[in-house]
Amino acid sequence: MKIARTLFNGGLALYTLLFFAFIYIPLVLIAVYSFNANPVNMMSWSGFTTDWYAQVFGFKTAVSENALYIESTDQLIAAVFNSLKIALTTTVISTLLGTAMAIALHRFNFFGKRFYQVAMFMPMLMPDIVLGIALLIFFVSAGIQLGLMTIIIGQCTFLTSYVFIVVSARLAGMDRTLENASADLGANEWMTFRRVVLPQLMPGILGGALLAFIISMDDLVITYFIAGVDVTTLPMFIFAMLRRGIKPEINAIAVMMLTFSFLVASLGLYLRSRQK
Repeated sequence: MKIARTLFNGGLALYTLLFFAFIYIPLVLIAVYSFNANPVNMMSWSGFTTDWYAQVFGFKTAVSENALYIESTDQLIAAVFNSLKIALTTTVISTLLGTAMAIALHRFNFFGKRFYQVAMFMPMLMPDIVLGIALLIFFVSAGIQLGLMTIIIGQCTFLTSYVFIVVSARLAGMDRTLENASADLGANEWMTFRRVVLPQLMPGILGGALLAFIISMDDLVITYFIAGVDVTTLPMFIFAMLRRGIKPEINAIAVMMLTFSFLVASLGLYLRSRQK
């Protein structure tokens, strides 16, 4: 029995190691090759360089003739700003809508409650390409010009669901006796919500907001259908670069995106720890 348990624990440890290696080794390789001086074959190491990062920001380097065209740098910066504007706007809207819907469905009983709960899950379960085509048909049929506004509306349709699920999970674990105690002490509903419910709910709200922000920054499929011809986001810019071949600057951009995502996640964990 002891030998079997030892073998099981060893197998579990090996499985865990292989699992994390499968996830993180490609990310490590991207980070390593982003410093490779070889402009043609990134799998062949030719020395350490930071020229690809400098090239992304528009600085002329020794490898400029083989790197990202200088005029494309302005398009990259514009794509980054578009992604940030869209992500910030959709995060605020989807967080407000998702939180309000989660509270309403958790606290109140009304006709069609089950239907609303199922409807909130549907955008997450629906394939991205199907949702993208459906949104495109809707906007074109309604005569709405494709652009930043349609991207924001389209992303809010499914990001609200993510916030709703995270906040609902937080609501399910909350202790309502504190609310009853607040009412017994003479606090009205608004004061109870602001002083008792909202502080307990804040970790879930922050988690849902950060999840919505990261998904918005990374979304490609749905955004591609509803962006129009005048708006380019960062994932769309990278996808366009990949269609012309894998270039070293793509690794540098990917590493910066990973670093940004890590910083956002770290900020979220820090804020959640402050709320406890």
